[in-house]
Amino acid sequence: MSRAGVPMSRSQGYPYFGISLGGSRCLSCDPWNGTIPRMGQSPETDVSRVLIADDHPLYRDALRAIVPQAMPNAQIAEAGCQKEVIDNVTSDASFDLIVLDLNLPGATGLSCLRHLREVAQLTPIMVVSGNDDPATMRDVVMAGATGYVPKSSPRQVLVDAIRVIMGGGTYWPAAAVLALRRAQAPDEPQAKVAASDELTSRQRKVLRLLAEGLSNKHIARELQISEITVKAHVSLILKKLGVANRVQAAMEARKLLSD
Repeated sequence: MSRAGVPMSRSQGYPYFGISLGGSRCLSCDPWNGTIPRMGQSPETDVSRVLIADDHPLYRDALRAIVPQAMPNAQIAEAGCQKEVIDNVTSDASFDLIVLDLNLPGATGLSCLRHLREVAQLTPIMVVSGNDDPATMRDVVMAGATGYVPKSSPRQVLVDAIRVIMGGGTYWPAAAVLALRRAQAPDEPQAKVAASDELTSRQRKVLRLLAEGLSNKHIARELQISEITVKAHVSLILKKLGVANRVQAAMEARKLLSD
């Protein structure tokens, strides 16, 4: 079932939706007004390096079978504990997608996710977890993940999530978005408004395109600059706005660049 023409998936009673953050839509507006690529259609991307981080061999095997359905040319590596993740991921160049279980041996709370966001700020991270508590999902959003899929989800939910994320969007259960909206302060700190004044003209252009849901590759084409330069701009934008990821930056863009 869908609202506003958005294809939906369901698992354990939770509706899921992908958000491209294009047009006038954002997480802080109407959570049902997202867009995702047509199912069965691969996103335009040359991404192929995937890390599956889970301590259960059977679930890693299952993910190995599912990932190629969304990314046919994926080259898959595995990690079974936090130390193996840390050893494998040293920068954004390490992988193009990380599928992460929160409860890895050696991890405490969101420690592994937070570490990944420190060393690989722009790499998409899809969290898969046996925990479907909305508050946990909200915390995962705030910690910088790009998507969240409970392990109880059907296979197709995982396939859809990977396609959306690799197309430059995000993928969340509706409960996570509602929890995030409730956690947002009604008034924005003046510091963030002032931070927008620190953005250069080029960074503001990058931020506008990011808010429209464009990937780094497509932003580079639009602005006729290298993808490495785009990554550098995005990293600086995140720091200047005081946000953890592209989703939060796009939310800020709606407020700061609306004039």
